[in-house]
Amino acid sequence: MTDEYDLDSGPDPAAYAADRPEDGVTESVMTVHAVGIGPGNPDYLVPRSERAIREADIVVGFETVVEFVRDRTDAECLTCGYRDEADALATFADRVAGGERGTAVLMGDPNHSGYQFVGKVGRAVDDATGGSVDVRVVPGISSLQVAASRARTPMENATFVTLHKSGDLSEGMDRLRRDVGKRHLLVLPRPFDRMPGDVAADLLEHGGDPDAEALVCERLTHDDERITRTTLRGLAGHAGGDKPGDSPFSDLSVLVVRR
Repeated sequence: MTDEYDLDSGPDPAAYAADRPEDGVTESVMTVHAVGIGPGNPDYLVPRSERAIREADIVVGFETVVEFVRDRTDAECLTCGYRDEADALATFADRVAGGERGTAVLMGDPNHSGYQFVGKVGRAVDDATGGSVDVRVVPGISSLQVAASRARTPMENATFVTLHKSGDLSEGMDRLRRDVGKRHLLVLPRPFDRMPGDVAADLLEHGGDPDAEALVCERLTHDDERITRTTLRGLAGHAGGDKPGDSPFSDLSVLVVRR
């Protein structure tokens, strides 16, 4: 996350996204889709997501995400980072208000770490259209699901926490501290100030077993996928820092701590 991205200027956009259920099951031509594109390997892009991307007139998303699907659509692609996402989303929403079909793309599954972006898309579209256009989430396959499979940790026996978001992380960390040793832990770290080593060190300070099995799964489903198998003690040795070079792990990592 960047210093320029500040949630103190308003409510968490994730709360806006989760404010109410979607209305009904039918979709109109004017429906905006928030699509999970999977872990980046095109083999994991589900058909419904691909169709929403293919049929769009305009696609918006972070540059690294859009690049994975640019060749799947003839739509105009608006890319952004944290600094210019507000401008990109305003442009996207204005185009939707003008009658174009819009699709927002997110890595993985929007229900896993994507709700802040979904909320921003929804608010921008509501502001531009007066709430006349629905935003529908199209779930995808996430690296979290792949990590659970690789580590053989059934989701019903696991506690999942995403730290890959801006703002206060205390609630998520409290859940991890509560359940370490009792349930498997599936964690999406935050680059680069709450990486796997930082989470491991914190868990050790709050009663975690130093010998608990820990796996760091990087770039899952890609050709350069890597899984580091260690312990909480071994992983905690990588704690500290807030820059890319301060951790041996990439920003596309999932931490699994087996109970």
